[in-house]
Amino acid sequence: MDGDPDETMRIRALATLLKFLRRCIIAVLSYGPMPQHIAFIMDGNRRYAKLRCMKDGTGHRVGFSALISSLLYCYEMGVKYMTVYAFSIDNFKRDTSEVRYLMQLMEEKINELLANRDVIRRMNCKINFWGNLEMLSEPVKLAAQKLMASTAGNTGLVFSVCMPYNSTSEIVNAVNKLCAERRDIVQKERSGSCNNGHAANNGAHSDISVADLDRHMYSNGCPDPDIVIRTSGEARLSNFLLWQTTFSHLQNPDPLWPEFSLRHLAWAILQYQRVYPYVEQNKKMAKKQL
Repeated sequence: MDGDPDETMRIRALATLLKFLRRCIIAVLSYGPMPQHIAFIMDGNRRYAKLRCMKDGTGHRVGFSALISSLLYCYEMGVKYMTVYAFSIDNFKRDTSEVRYLMQLMEEKINELLANRDVIRRMNCKINFWGNLEMLSEPVKLAAQKLMASTAGNTGLVFSVCMPYNSTSEIVNAVNKLCAERRDIVQKERSGSCNNGHAANNGAHSDISVADLDRHMYSNGCPDPDIVIRTSGEARLSNFLLWQTTFSHLQNPDPLWPEFSLRHLAWAILQYQRVYPYVEQNKKMAKKQL
């Protein structure tokens, strides 16, 4: 049976109105300083499902829809980088069945992005996965690597997914890579294959700088977040991007992640614009002290 044509017309009119309102909101925001990079701690998926007596895992599925919507909003606003905390290394301590379900969900959603590339193509999106991929199940790891490879040449919004990740692991990984780099230099010096000028600048006894560690962070080449948003009202970073968030504006809106919408994102950007002069002043002062 055909649907009610009047109802269809009302739905289309409402969709057009919402699209117009979204453009208006974005136009108003664009008059102020816009963040280049927004990071999200997607907190509250399980509580969302529990409060609504939903089946386990439903909250994470609704949360994925909120993630794609936020990605599109950031793209439309001209945000160049978006990073999300998708799965902490500490999450492996959860119930085995929950971890198994989350791995299956990750594999499913990554494969959906690979199969239906409309969203990625529209934004010309480059997707990164930050974390120790060796800790993932083999199907999830292979799917993540395939998605990264297939978007590596894209030049639009850079979308970084932290999984399995924590900042302590990232810093330790960067230190280990830097140590390995220095050991290679020493071996080349000893074999005589390294010229004297290079050895003087990068030898075993040279100091390690912040820039040296920056080169080996997962976030190398990506600016530090301007805003870090943790949903559900929690005011903790939970070991997320500790190295990169010195001057980030931290926000903890009350909505659970599946409830996060355009109005919450717009309000977060307005809050950032309000403190922008203060944040920039602090950055300049810090540079002078270096």
